[in-house]
Amino acid sequence: MEGESVSKRFYSDKLKQAAHLLLFKRGKMPGAKDWELKTKLGRNYEEIVNQLNVLLSDLDLEVRKIAGEPIGGPTLSASTSRGEAEARFLVGLKGSLTLREARMCGWRIDNLSALSVAISYLISKQGKAPRKDIEKLLAYKFGRWRAMTLIDVFIRSGYLNEDETGLLSLGWRTRAEVDLKSLMTLVLEARPS
Repeated sequence: MEGESVSKRFYSDKLKQAAHLLLFKRGKMPGAKDWELKTKLGRNYEEIVNQLNVLLSDLDLEVRKIAGEPIGGPTLSASTSRGEAEARFLVGLKGSLTLREARMCGWRIDNLSALSVAISYLISKQGKAPRKDIEKLLAYKFGRWRAMTLIDVFIRSGYLNEDETGLLSLGWRTRAEVDLKSLMTLVLEARPS
């Protein structure tokens, strides 16, 4: 009886530790890399993360495993050819936000539409496109200066990545927060007005 309560307390301490690692931001990026979880929680960290995921599901949250860099396009893969050390675990919303809740996220609706246009264009171009193409696309609706500013904001926020040649790709935050399949379905279903 005594050994069972000690192991139960030990296991709940590991769950608390996992929640702290995943929910509280340390540094610039949220969540924790899998090597951090393995170091803090032990070899069976994936089992502990799965148990935390079950507990968070009642709150409409889930633990997601995000690959370090997209391999072969904008798809989200559980394992990458670069190895497990590149993976990051973070807590995200399981469902979707209502319009009222989306207002609280701090983004203007036109900025969100510009972000969805940029992400959709990148997906249509196999995950990479020149910055000039996206600036031109956004400038048609928002103006040239605002388009350049918006792209800079998206890069700083982590939704887009830019390499030294001016090529844009999907960022870590897009892979973590955006349901790309649903976005593309909504874009394809939309009627031009």
